[in-house]
Amino acid sequence: VQLQASGGGLVQAGDSLRLSCIASGSTFTRYCMGWFRQAPGKEREFVSSITWGSRNIFYADSVKGRFTISRDNAKNTVYLQMNNLKPEDTAVYYCAATDLAIATREVDFGSWGQGTLVTVSS
Repeated sequence: VQLQASGGGLVQAGDSLRLSCIASGSTFTRYCMGWFRQAPGKEREFVSSITWGSRNIFYADSVKGRFTISRDNAKNTVYLQMNNLKPEDTAVYYCAATDLAIATREVDFGSWGQGTLVTVSS
């Protein structure tokens, strides 16, 4: 599966952004989808994941209550709604796919998009 992420940008603290990731080349509903991020000088970290039917959703503690993941299987798209953004949310955000039923570890995701940069100014 090929993944194309978009929606990043420069915002101020407290603002919102919605990231999108469109999948192509394979059956979207096969995949558990995830979002990861990598801040400057840091390792890539898990943000959120969602199973194919949206029944199981997971968030990193750092984004719980502020970020919402969702997917539209008819559009082959997964979203990450980010509210009340903080400077520490600044990172390149990557969407990823796995054919495991449930996953949160980076090592379990085999397909990755190119990343979209989110910059939050204070």
